[in-house]
Amino acid sequence: MSAPAISKLTPMMAQYLALREEAGDAMLFYRMGDFFELFFEDARQAAQILDIALTTRGEHEGLPIPMCGVPVHSSEGYLARLIKAGCRVAIAEQVETPGEAKARAKREGTPSSKALVGRAIVRLVTAGTLTEEALLEPRRANVLVALADLRGTIGIASCDVSTGAMVLEECAADQFGAALARLSPSEVVVSEDWAHGPDDAIFRPRTTFASDAGADRLMAAHGVATLDAFGDFSRAMLAAAGGLIAYLGHVGRGRLPLLLPPVSRAGAAGMAMDAATRASLEILESTTGGRAGSLIGAIDRCVTGAGSRLLAEDLSAPLLDAARIEARLGLVQFWRDRPIERAQLREALRSIADLGRALGRVVAGRGSPRDLGQLRDGLGEAMRLHHWLRAAQDRPPLLDSVLADLTGHGALTDGLTRALVASPPTERSGGGYIADGYDAALDELRAASGDARRAIAAMEARYRDETGIATLKIRHNGVLGYFIEVAARHADRLMAPDSGFTHRQTMKDAVRFNSVKLHAEAARIAEAGGHALATEEAHFEKLVAEVVAAREAIAATAAALARIDVAAGNAERASEADWCRPQISEDAALTITGGRHPVVEAALAKAGERFVANDCHLLREDRLWLIGGPNMGGKSTFLRQNALIVLLAQAGCFVPASAAQIGLVDRLFSRVGAADNLARGRSTFMVEMVETAAILAQATPRSFVILDEVGRGTSTYDGLALAWAVAEAVHSQIECRCLFATHYHELARLAETCEALSLHHVRAREWKGDLVLLHELADGPADRSYGLAVARLAGVPEPVVARARAVLEKLEATRTATGGIAAGLGDLPLFAALAAEPVPASAEQKLADALRAADIDALTPREALDLLYEWKRALPH
Repeated sequence: MSAPAISKLTPMMAQYLALREEAGDAMLFYRMGDFFELFFEDARQAAQILDIALTTRGEHEGLPIPMCGVPVHSSEGYLARLIKAGCRVAIAEQVETPGEAKARAKREGTPSSKALVGRAIVRLVTAGTLTEEALLEPRRANVLVALADLRGTIGIASCDVSTGAMVLEECAADQFGAALARLSPSEVVVSEDWAHGPDDAIFRPRTTFASDAGADRLMAAHGVATLDAFGDFSRAMLAAAGGLIAYLGHVGRGRLPLLLPPVSRAGAAGMAMDAATRASLEILESTTGGRAGSLIGAIDRCVTGAGSRLLAEDLSAPLLDAARIEARLGLVQFWRDRPIERAQLREALRSIADLGRALGRVVAGRGSPRDLGQLRDGLGEAMRLHHWLRAAQDRPPLLDSVLADLTGHGALTDGLTRALVASPPTERSGGGYIADGYDAALDELRAASGDARRAIAAMEARYRDETGIATLKIRHNGVLGYFIEVAARHADRLMAPDSGFTHRQTMKDAVRFNSVKLHAEAARIAEAGGHALATEEAHFEKLVAEVVAAREAIAATAAALARIDVAAGNAERASEADWCRPQISEDAALTITGGRHPVVEAALAKAGERFVANDCHLLREDRLWLIGGPNMGGKSTFLRQNALIVLLAQAGCFVPASAAQIGLVDRLFSRVGAADNLARGRSTFMVEMVETAAILAQATPRSFVILDEVGRGTSTYDGLALAWAVAEAVHSQIECRCLFATHYHELARLAETCEALSLHHVRAREWKGDLVLLHELADGPADRSYGLAVARLAGVPEPVVARARAVLEKLEATRTATGGIAAGLGDLPLFAALAAEPVPASAEQKLADALRAADIDALTPREALDLLYEWKRALPH
């Protein structure tokens, strides 16, 4: 939008354009009374996204100025839609009252009639910096990430602004994509000279990403003189932290949100998974988008939003430390063994509000009396849970650890309980949230205000008697304050000079008056009410200060409740479908008995069907399984279910199996299926090869790899050669545990030279021409691929299937005669002969030909009947 010359515009539009320039690439919400207004291009874009009316206000260069607006009281819903559409919004609020504007105009020598209320941008609303309850998904973390590149080392600072949790880490330049996939950020902030992706990053001044400045900002944010107590942070981490905090200060117009002490995350602290693996396994989101059909959608039984967010974090970053995994599993076991106590616990947790996010709003200056009430009630319930759980026998170590964070809030909760009413309101502008009896002076002010209102009610009755006007009313509005209103036909009685009433306003059907006594009572009400609101506001700020002072202890309690919820939810899920506790070991074994796919099993259960369980035993001497069999036979499901079982086990969850021994996996790779990435110029086969190359370059002997149909995106020669070479590399060079599904029968010969490779297949049978998929895994190579049967099952026309069968028979005959697929497919005369053969006619076509050839007039009734029976038998069943 080109900015008009400010000197030629009205004062209001000049003010708007100055703020619009300050807002930069963000939309501007310009406060005008009870509405946020948008103008020019902002209005056009917002009207389209929000589906609201686009109007005009005034003119510029002879053209109407586009305008639209949203009510202030319901603006959060509109903001949510704009943020979801990828917009950033600057909020310009009125920062002075009309009276203050007039006083300022008088000081500046401007006529008070032209005084414009001052406005300023008080906040930028962006996807990664939301704290409002209405703008956030309760069960999904909202992560902001800042990236800093220090000579090839990428510093990563991540923060969930809604709860204050902050993590610092670093990685090599070619690895930050995997870290971003794990964090799944809502917004990414980078330096203006950043040379890597992502494309939608927010660019900020390079100077804000200096490591020294980052250390200073961290110390200032936490009021410390050194970061030693927080951990050891590299210069790349500090540079990223500096960029993150600077951006938060920019968005908050100088005020920082809740920031908890940063945690350093070592690169080797968790199982590594690249973006392709996470997408393939559908851990937090299915390929169609959303939780439905994802791993977390199938297993999440948490009763709180904080618990669901922590479970997502666990699944995104499975552990490599056996002791920490066992600690989580021990807590799950504790609750699984106690179904009655588990149900009581989950009911108690369900009643607790999201303490972390309530705390975040309070610290960010966006808290409400309701947030304070939620903290009061939640902390009180946490202390009750502490008392109850301390009495439990045989507590696991992790429960003892989190119990310590559930207590210690007695003074704060007592203070909040005494200060607040039972159900505090969301808005504090109207008061009424400080409890009676908490402040005697406030009680007196409220009483004075109440007395004045009763006095006005008595005055109304007295004025009716004195004037004889039964319909006389004393009313109130925001412009006139209190006034007396009578119907127009009665106005003359009050217009008399000695009536004691003063005319104020004439309406169409009514006339409004004032009186000396009413003015005095109105002033008393306004004074008492104003003092009462100011007193409540002072109490609110004091309570907020007490909460802010205890923010780290409150955050620890919120985290402890989330960990308990995750463990109880995992126990609930394990009990539903008889999941087992995995055995964690440091060796290379991966032994799963009766394994199932958690998502597929859940879907089948809803349909009343049973999932067919299968075993997987990968040992040092048998670490590569080559799996054949038909499409839709269950190969991909088998591959994925074992990867998900490993992931669940190292996340500290029970697993869908009869028994499982998991040798710790340092890196998990899944190359199952591929699709075009046309935006980046990559075909399906190129995507497949890029993913395969990443596995060959990064996998270690402790990794677990699942590969499905390597080489299928190119010619038979190239595909077979690539699949052969990749299988050899996985077996002999990487030496990791691997499940390798393929249709290439020739790969079975690898078992002759690869001693740790074994052959397996998913079972299928043909019965009366139909394919029956058994979904069972068996030893040995597949006897055939069943491709034609699957094609028929998919609805490929019978003539095409028949033609394919004829081609297949000749190919197989030639391959047998020449000793290999290469010779058979290289026999060009064979293909020429096949091409010359006519496509066999379908039964329907044969029937049509027979009908045309029949001499109907010459047929006897008996012959006609016999012919009908013959044609009927010829039709396919």
